[in-house]
Amino acid sequence: MSIEEMSFQIILHGGNARTSAMEAIQHAKDGELDIAEQKIQEANKEIGEAHRTQTDLIEREARGEKTEIRLLLIHAQDHLMNAMTVKDLAQEVIELYKRIH
Repeated sequence: MSIEEMSFQIILHGGNARTSAMEAIQHAKDGELDIAEQKIQEANKEIGEAHRTQTDLIEREARGEKTEIRLLLIHAQDHLMNAMTVKDLAQEVIELYKRIH
């Protein structure tokens, strides 16, 4: 898989994770706490997929393969880190809604 394809995989799965995390917050807000938890699990799965691709890149570099750092890869990394942050915050928001409900 090319660096561009790998970058797009990270972007895709990171974006899916962020969307699921945001949906989890909305479900918690609506009192649908079980669905919110399911959405967090979906986000975790997507982050795992993105992380596997990221790990493949790291392993390539560890084997001595040169990775060209491109703007697209940096953008992909930003997507993944943003998704992870939103997911972590969503979990905290869900816990707050659990206390309210």
